[in-house]
Amino acid sequence: MRKMSLLALLLLIAACSKKEEKGNLHITGNINGLKSGTLYIEAVRDTTLMPLDTIKISGNSAFESHLNIESPEMLYLILDRGATSSGDDKLMFFAEPGKINIESNLKAFYADARIIGSKNHELYEQYRKVKNRFISEELDLTEKKLNAFRDKKQFDEAQNQAALESILKRKYLYAINFALNNKNHEIAPYIALSEIKDANLKYLDTICKSLSPDVAKSKYGKTLSAYIEERKNHGY
Repeated sequence: MRKMSLLALLLLIAACSKKEEKGNLHITGNINGLKSGTLYIEAVRDTTLMPLDTIKISGNSAFESHLNIESPEMLYLILDRGATSSGDDKLMFFAEPGKINIESNLKAFYADARIIGSKNHELYEQYRKVKNRFISEELDLTEKKLNAFRDKKQFDEAQNQAALESILKRKYLYAINFALNNKNHEIAPYIALSEIKDANLKYLDTICKSLSPDVAKSKYGKTLSAYIEERKNHGY
């Protein structure tokens, strides 16, 4: 009886170990139209993309991956189409522990992607929509300038430059406010580091000090704090 109890305990420990090995992030998804190819899930490590998982696709376009991440972070789903190639092969998604589902298709891998299961990614999409409006305004000004030169029309360079500077200020102000308004999510320090890294130190410091304790201890929270200290120590 004692031996049976010991055996049952060992089996239970083994089962728990297998579950732990699967990690804290379960990614499922489907790339409609993809019959053959390879998917890579990668993360930035010391400024370089490093592979976390490799998924071979052969016939079935559905995929899944089990990963372990220290805290919420931006990951990359990279598509290798095999025989064909395309510039549309990289998809960023803000991963966090739990279950995440990624749905897309072969024709518009990036544009048609739908990602659910991550609050940080949902917030990232909100930020990106507004950021794209600023980019569109900048492109409109550039187009007007090019058209004026092409048609040999008079062009007010000073006015154009002032308009560009105004867009830049609004873009930075939006990023700062977005980070402050989402201080309870890891997207806040990520935006500070990826979008406004060269902003006045007082704004970055304000964002850093506003972070919730859990976010401050996260990957991006600690990176932001270290970056601010580095700038203070080197006076830039």
